[in-house]
Parts: sequence; C-alpha cells; structure tokens
Amino acid sequence: MQGIIDFHTHAFPDELAERAMSALLEEGKKKSDVSAHLNGRVASLLSSMDKNNIEKSIVCSIATKPSQFEPILSWSIKIASGRLLPFPSLHPDDPDALDKVSRIKEGGFKGIKFHPYYQNFSIDEERLFPIYKKIASEGLIVLMHTGFDLAFDRVRIADPEKILRVVETCPDLKLVTSHLGAWEDWDEVERLMIGEKVYMEISYALDILDPRRARDMILAHPAEYVLFGTDSPWTSQDKTLSLLLNLRLGPDLEKKILRENALALLQR
Repeated sequence: MQGIIDFHTHAFPDELAERAMSALLEEGKKKSDVSAHLNGRVASLLSSMDKNNIEKSIVCSIATKPSQFEPILSWSIKIASGRLLPFPSLHPDDPDALDKVSRIKEGGFKGIKFHPYYQNFSIDEERLFPIYKKIASEGLIVLMHTGFDLAFDRVRIADPEKILRVVETCPDLKLVTSHLGAWEDWDEVERLMIGEKVYMEISYALDILDPRRARDMILAHPAEYVLFGTDSPWTSQDKTLSLLLNLRLGPDLEKKILRENALALLQR
C-alpha cells in the first residue's frame, strides 16, 4: 500500500515547542492523565512518519486570539512541503476573518483548523456561518475539534446536534469532525451521525472506545467518510495505526481510511 495520510497532527515552531508543550500538558493534566509522545517539533513528527509509513500529515495550528493569525500563517508557509500539509487557523473574533480565509487559500493551503474550546465559540453560532460559507466558496476544508475536550469543562459547544446544523446550513462545506465524530460524546454520534455523509477522523478515539464498538461504528458509517488521524503528539502514530489494524476492517476499507479517502478529499 502507498503511504498513509494522517489527517490530524500538531507541531510548533522549534523556538516555541518546549514552552507550548509544557503549557498544554500542564493544562491537560488538571482534568486528565494526558501525556506527549513527541516533543512538538517538526523533526520529531517527520521521524515518526518515517517509522510508520506515513507519507503526509496534516499539521494543525490553533489561533487562540486574532493576533496569532500572522505568525501561524508565516510558520505554515515555512514548513509546508509534500509531506507536511499545514492547516493554518484564524480566530472567529477576527474582524477580517473573511479576508484571511482568502489569504489562506492564496497561500496554497488545503484547509483551516478550528477548536471551539480554545477559541471560545459554539460551532453553530450565527456569526460563524458567513465564515463557513466563505471557506466553502474557496474550496477549503475545515478540520473542527468536535465533542468534548479533556482540558475543559464539559459544555456542549461542538456536539453532534450542532455538527448537523452546520452541515445542513452549509452543505457545500467540506467539514471534517475529529475523534470519530465527537470526543467522548459517542452515544450521540451513534444516535445522530453514524450513517450520515459527514467526515470523521479517528484520532484519540480508538484509545478509549471498546474495540467492538469502534468497529461497529466505522462499519456502519459511509466508507468514504472515515479518515485516519492520530492527534500526534498527544497520541502516537504507531499505536493509533496498530489499534486501527487490530479492528480487522478488511483491506479495502483500511486502504480507504489510511489513504484513499484523504487523498480524494484533499484533491476535490
């Protein structure tokens, strides 16, 4: 099989990586037993990719305030390559958000990352829909953190009901939901999302879900709408790959999840 595409990873500029990783770990450990498997630098991600036959990784950034757009965009331009596909971020509070969507498109990027907890918004707020529609008009992908988040109180700002409202309101938006639809909200994923044509990447889900349940959920979802993702460095690429293969989904579906679905989405 050709190289795998990991649709959800993170890295930081070398000069910020140690500080960023330390701060995020400290925040996460307040509510969960979170750990890191890489040091947050691009070199460590590439090394992990080499060890696990991962050809390409989507590298996600999160703008926690509007002023972070410019440094994130500059760094994304710097690291972009055939193997690393950055998804820059913009903040919903940015008064120039629509123009910045265009700048991301002009920079040659394929998508944008949002995280409603770190960016303090609910995914179905009315103020988001002009941004979503602009993103859709530019042909960009949205990778959205969905479900709860281990570092935050469990408020319902990115749950399956809200996801479906976004999908129904912006049917042209190429929306990818993280963590098998919605992290630790999988009862609602099964009730509302499984079987719908909504992209899901599998990061930080197989580590938690019972394997039989995870297998049943994936098999019940449209085969073209499941993507491989790891959330590296917060989980290891090799472990997530092993957990997926241990589900024994069959070679055809494995190929779709590990490469073909992502490639088709990125090329649309």
